Amino acid sequence: MTHKIIGILGLGRFGTALAQELSTFNQEVIAIDNNPELVEEAADFVSKAIIGDMTDLDFLKAVGIDQCDVVVIATGTNLESAVLALMHCKKLGIQNIIAKAKDSIHEEVLYEIGANRVIAPERESGMNLASTLMRHKITDIYHLEGDVSILEFMIPKEWVGKSVTELNIRQKFELNLIGTRTGKGKPLSTDFPINQPLQDGTVIVAISNNRTFEKYDYLGYLK
Repeated sequence: MTHKIIGILGLGRFGTALAQELSTFNQEVIAIDNNPELVEEAADFVSKAIIGDMTDLDFLKAVGIDQCDVVVIATGTNLESAVLALMHCKKLGIQNIIAKAKDSIHEEVLYEIGANRVIAPERESGMNLASTLMRHKITDIYHLEGDVSILEFMIPKEWVGKSVTELNIRQKFELNLIGTRTGKGKPLSTDFPINQPLQDGTVIVAISNNRTFEKYDYLGYLK
């Protein structure tokens, strides 16, 4: 089993949820916050929970943040603290730094000073909710990066009896098929003939390089 050492700076709702999920899968988590109550709560499930100041370079080094594979700066309300913490992590040689941002201005600043990835939880949760509200055929969607995502969807009725080749799915929607299921929750099969007619109830799993298929689905064009 491969373990990573992950530093989480800030134990608000986002940081605590992240620490708990990582710990569930036996990752080594170093969690830091200046609130004793939040640290005490996290101590029940993380490897190390420490009360301290994430803007103090010497403190971060002393508690082992320089040994982390990844550091997540999970405080999004105080930009100054996030910036200082990010700068210190870079000084400590952390190669992968992820930061939480409150808004687009914070996001721009954090990218500018060297964050590898910036998370805007409110925006992303809003996008996920909007997607859920608009779906017709899409059952699951996993955004990877940019416009690249993995889609899982029930085939439209007009696709029944037609083959993947006949439907020209790749060219029309820029979908790269991974596999099919005979129904929702059924095992995924990656061995399927592209010239065989699709059956009613078939679920397709595919990688999307843009949001073309999503737009078709959200606008109700896929019946």
